Amino acid sequence: MVTRIKICCISSCEEAEMAIKAGANVLGLVADMPSGPGVIKDKTIAKITAFTPPGTSTFLLTSLEKAADIAHHVLRTRPTAVQVVRHLPPSESQKLRSLLPLTKIVQVVHVENEKALDLIDIYTPHVDAFLLDSGKPSAQTPLLGGTGTTHDWAISAAFVKRSLRPVFLAGGLNAGNASRAIREVRPYGLDLCSSVRTSGRLDPHKLEQFISAVRNVDNSVQ
Repeated sequence: MVTRIKICCISSCEEAEMAIKAGANVLGLVADMPSGPGVIKDKTIAKITAFTPPGTSTFLLTSLEKAADIAHHVLRTRPTAVQVVRHLPPSESQKLRSLLPLTKIVQVVHVENEKALDLIDIYTPHVDAFLLDSGKPSAQTPLLGGTGTTHDWAISAAFVKRSLRPVFLAGGLNAGNASRAIREVRPYGLDLCSSVRTSGRLDPHKLEQFISAVRNVDNSVQ
């Protein structure tokens, strides 16, 4: 198996190039959020998506809640996929699919408890992939990602087993726990931001450590 690696919070073309050269498969580009790290302007996101070569995916992280608004956001920034960080009403998810027939849609599911499993059937008809994170969308200030904390991976493993769509795992991942995450959850991909950064900047040494850890366990897991 080959675990896809998504490096989130990319802030510039220079960081994008560093991540790609290190072996990242996906770049995460964070638009306006109520909380969390890595937010950049839509103009910068569009610049990075235009810079990124074919073969590397670009995920626009959007906190918008209406399908029409999300579709316009995608048109402004031109990513290969949109990562919807809120739990949209099913009607909006269905509408978004019709508005973006050629754009991959990745639905974030915040794993607060086992109720996360109930969202599989709701979203599967309308999305191309899921991303499991440790946010708390019901908090007074919604936490929609970038928490740097893990959640209950037993729930995530059950989600992966039930899902008909690829599943990325996010939340508190680093070079030290990447092996356990892959072995316990068996996700399609891993997603991280803060643990490969130093003072907010992408750190080539930490990036190399993480990707090496992932590839080492890939080679041993059948």
